Amino acid sequence: MSSNVVTRKAWLEARKALLIKEKQYSRLRDEITRERQALPWVKVEKDYVFTGENGAVTLLELFGSKSQLIVQHFMFQEDWEAGCKSCSFMADHIDPAVVHLAERDTVFAAVSIAPIEKLLSYKQRMKWQFEWVSSHGSTFNRDFDVSFSDEELANQSATYNYKDHTAFPCKEAPGMSAFVRDDNGDIYHTYSVYGRGLEKVMTAYDLLDMVPKGRDEAGRNMYWLRRKDEYGA
Repeated sequence: MSSNVVTRKAWLEARKALLIKEKQYSRLRDEITRERQALPWVKVEKDYVFTGENGAVTLLELFGSKSQLIVQHFMFQEDWEAGCKSCSFMADHIDPAVVHLAERDTVFAAVSIAPIEKLLSYKQRMKWQFEWVSSHGSTFNRDFDVSFSDEELANQSATYNYKDHTAFPCKEAPGMSAFVRDDNGDIYHTYSVYGRGLEKVMTAYDLLDMVPKGRDEAGRNMYWLRRKDEYGA
């Protein structure tokens, strides 16, 4: 941490200088948001079917009565007993927002490759309310570049975050995708984000960025992170 201690007047001068850059950042963020929302759409041609709490669920059915759908590609391999701690960190921030998303014609769902029984058990443990479905037996994860084969991992030839020949430490990767459906029931893919682009939903990081120690990770991204019921264990 900095030990630079100054007068209130000097602090205000430094703060106002930083504010100029913060406003520039806000305007750039707004510009990027407009460009993101103006991206072209790709029609989803496959009839994706998932397994939900009550049986088969199609991608269209995940929309419910809404026209917009946000999917979290939640890392949960078939042989894991718990979901990825970083994806869980994201879900902790998203779950309380679901009720507010609904007021803006948007629904949220998590999708993972693990069997539905494991997902529901972990969801109960974490006390989340959002819908969570299993993509086991579907190509959904592969099609959206968040599942990799053993060969791709061995050859470091996975495609992730729009880059080919990527090395990744496990078979599943994190991401989020946005979809829209029209009045005819046709579904379109409008956006996907991966890697550090996912930090935008982790408001705890924004809060930590306000304090002198910041994230205090020393270059080891999320090394300190635990599932919310594991802190102090």
